[in-house]
Amino acid sequence: MVLDRLAVAPEVHALRPDFAVLALAVTGLVNGPGDAQSEAWLGEAEAAARGAGGVTPPHVVSWQEAYRAFGAKPQRTASSVEALWKRAAGPGLPRVNWLVDVYNAISVAHLLPVGGEDLASYSGPIRLVRATGAEAFDTMKDGQPVSDPPLPGEVVWADDLGVTCRRWNWRQCTRTRLTDTSTTALFLLERLAPLPLEALDAAGDALLARLRARTPDLQVERARFGPVAP
Repeated sequence: MVLDRLAVAPEVHALRPDFAVLALAVTGLVNGPGDAQSEAWLGEAEAAARGAGGVTPPHVVSWQEAYRAFGAKPQRTASSVEALWKRAAGPGLPRVNWLVDVYNAISVAHLLPVGGEDLASYSGPIRLVRATGAEAFDTMKDGQPVSDPPLPGEVVWADDLGVTCRRWNWRQCTRTRLTDTSTTALFLLERLAPLPLEALDAAGDALLARLRARTPDLQVERARFGPVAP
């Protein structure tokens, strides 16, 4: 079982006992460029954000509090959902590839961070931890590959090869990004209060429904980690 490899460290739950992540390990995917359907989903998400008149929902603000708790400045490095919400309400969401476009649309429509990684690119356990600062993080700067390690105490997703996503859900590494040829993925849908757990589960249902509309014979593992009692 793939999700037997996934864990949230106690020090992360201590930081935010209300944190929960819905993990979906999916195989049998067919990725590629965006199409008319994914474009329609992105358009719906953009319309919803613009219709909110620039108001940031309370459970999106909760991520600002979570970032401050481990020393990050959310005004400089916003959570993924806040960054997408602002892009959706302004210039529009990015168009990357079909899988990324679909999970970005779900993130905005359901107002929670959603990450998608190529499961085949992971090595060993998959864990949400507070960084030591010695971990590798591969990214791009000015068109060139660079390493940009996390700061000590930063909340990161990581495997045996390094950090796969910095600052909880701020930026993914290059190694595990979903490409046009990806056929397997790990989707991580994250929640903080006051977003109801039912809304987290509903976002997962919506994402799977869209994936199955394209490839009905998907193989899916699903598990939720957290929240914990304070």
